[in-house]
Amino acid sequence: MLKFTFARLAALSTIVVLCVTASVSANHSWGGYHWARTENPVNLQIGSNLTTAAWRTALGSENAPSTAIFDWGLSGVLDLRLVAGRAKGNCKPTVGRIEVCNGSYGNNGWLGIAQIWITGGVHITQATTKLNDTYFNTPTYNTPAWRQLVVCQEVGHNFGIGHQDENFDNANLNTCMDYTSNPASNQHPNGHDYDQLDQIYLSHTDGYSTAAAAKLPNGVPPAMGQLDFDGRAQWGQVKKESRRESEFELDFGGGNLLVTHVFWADPQADAHQP
Repeated sequence: MLKFTFARLAALSTIVVLCVTASVSANHSWGGYHWARTENPVNLQIGSNLTTAAWRTALGSENAPSTAIFDWGLSGVLDLRLVAGRAKGNCKPTVGRIEVCNGSYGNNGWLGIAQIWITGGVHITQATTKLNDTYFNTPTYNTPAWRQLVVCQEVGHNFGIGHQDENFDNANLNTCMDYTSNPASNQHPNGHDYDQLDQIYLSHTDGYSTAAAAKLPNGVPPAMGQLDFDGRAQWGQVKKESRRESEFELDFGGGNLLVTHVFWADPQADAHQP
């Protein structure tokens, strides 16, 4: 279990107030995907492969307030720990944990992507978050607010959380799981996000655990765990697509899937045309 600091307790008390005053039930699970576990909280390692101080600050750790790992770790169903990254290539996954990477992935249109490898139709076995410095090194996106929003959102997807709202032009919902063109108040989870995690992980436990597993479950095609799956041509079928977000699914059969969420850069910004 996490050892709570005074800062963590203060943040958690604020979240409790948000949860109590919220009038709408959380309903933004990402496809029902979740890490299999035999008990709660689920113990997850997050591997940092980040190469810059700006990204390391945004991802943070379990002891760094108002960072992605700290924020998500406030949930009572997640026990998170920052560890050294093991990703190779352009961010290959590691079984049983989340790998977070940054790099100059090119003018391919995306700010960040979250990928989850699924067995049994719903169980996450490994996950990655990729952050594209090609765009984050430009004036529009090279800000603490944009970095915090995108890393918080993509890591949130790695737990099985979807979006609360996908309209970029309406008022912010004060959560990183809300799309926006102004990230100022959308940098951290809110009470609905923690409610959703509770709904996902407290509804049941599983007969086995995929978190911290040493190998992929039996029956998973070897290629599923060996490839980088870097580009759109490798992401499979488009399940959802809009101006700023897309979801792809690569079906290996037998309930084995690779699901990719893409957060696109603003196509209206001349500086970010692919």
